[in-house]
Amino acid sequence: MASLSILHRPCIFHHTPKSSTLTLKPKPNSLSFSPLTKPSLKLKLRNGVVKASTSTPAAPERLISIAAYALPFFNSLQYGHNILTQYPKVALLFDPIIPFLSFYRSLPYASFIAFFALYLGIVRNPIFPQYVRFNAMQALTLDVLLVLPMLFQRIFSPGRYGLGFKILVWSHNVVFCF
Repeated sequence: MASLSILHRPCIFHHTPKSSTLTLKPKPNSLSFSPLTKPSLKLKLRNGVVKASTSTPAAPERLISIAAYALPFFNSLQYGHNILTQYPKVALLFDPIIPFLSFYRSLPYASFIAFFALYLGIVRNPIFPQYVRFNAMQALTLDVLLVLPMLFQRIFSPGRYGLGFKILVWSHNVVFCF
């Protein structure tokens, strides 16, 4: 009986028997999209297999998505201290971002402010396309996960010498490389 009520819901897929293409059309009063792109999702039926074809996101959307990953990147550099001091040539790769990093670290509560700016300004904002919102949320998830190794370090306090310190250095190197 419950399945009958599901069958009577309005469907957003429109299928014409003559063609083998399903077109996804937005419902009225649905989320508005950025004027930069016109999202369209066409599902093509080929031998009974549904294949989705979408257009690539516009350049501003890709740049916003890339910029969102600056937050976990800046917060992950603290774990690379051991590798960067051991291999100074690798540290030269990070020289171009030192001005941005020093500005980011000079602001009090910059990570906290950036976290809520990304969450409230991009992730929860329906004006941005799903592509940008997904990447911003993924960057925030990575940033939250980067807190866990530091939390373990403060709980267990391995010290400066011995096996505990070696495990700490090894784990920081793994986190930084990851």
